[in-house]
Amino acid sequence: MNWLEQALGKEWNVTSAGGLTGDAYIAENNNRRLFLKRNSSPFLAVLSAEGIVPKLVWTKRMKNGDVVTAQEWLDGRELKPLEMQHHQVASLIRKIHNSSELLHMLMRMGKKAVTPDERFAEIKEQVKANGLMQQHNEIRNAIDYLGQLLPVTRGQQQVVCHCDLNHNNILLTNKGQLYLVDWDNAMIADPAMDFGFVLKWYIPQEDWNEWLHHYGITKNEQLIERIYWYLMIDALSYLCWHNERNEMNKAYSRLKDLSNLNYHVKSVILN
Repeated sequence: MNWLEQALGKEWNVTSAGGLTGDAYIAENNNRRLFLKRNSSPFLAVLSAEGIVPKLVWTKRMKNGDVVTAQEWLDGRELKPLEMQHHQVASLIRKIHNSSELLHMLMRMGKKAVTPDERFAEIKEQVKANGLMQQHNEIRNAIDYLGQLLPVTRGQQQVVCHCDLNHNNILLTNKGQLYLVDWDNAMIADPAMDFGFVLKWYIPQEDWNEWLHHYGITKNEQLIERIYWYLMIDALSYLCWHNERNEMNKAYSRLKDLSNLNYHVKSVILN
């Protein structure tokens, strides 16, 4: 905790904010509270300027080279799953995807767009390396369907995608403001990868048109094909991840998801 004393001084009371990294803290001094993190991405400054994360108060570089950031602490809570259907969520995601400032910052940081062809090659290698291709007919079918749908994913707009639009990562303040946190997995890619995840896990299928309308686009056949392409990629990726960790119950759950996706692609999209 020496780095915290260097950054703040001893008059602040500091407690852990939890999380996997153990590098996030809440600092309190009288009635003021800050959220501190060590070695956050430089991307944080642009996200703060765009109003997508809580305001960045200061950044300090420590003697050992670590960078400490302090953000405004806002009273609020995580979104509930049902609240992901609200048009405010669609508007927030649209704002992110339409931001040229975010895109230029990620590019300056050396991020390059991940093409669908690269994703497809990577997932094929991954399932083969895990020995899953031989084990499950559903996986062989998914790879086949991904190959058939690959052409429609090419040449699409490339934007900043959050890549983890879980309801736990969206904060609702007591004043009604939404913020999207946890940007560690951000990449430049097809926006269908982001909103497809939200549609599948949070929005009833009969409400997809309305949600997409608030996001700012109209549903069509090609859009649905792209959404399902990325959902299959996502299911295969998580299936491999759980398999590598010997989490077989979770892997089986992902296999069931993949089976349902395959059924829809075969019976509705490719039929």
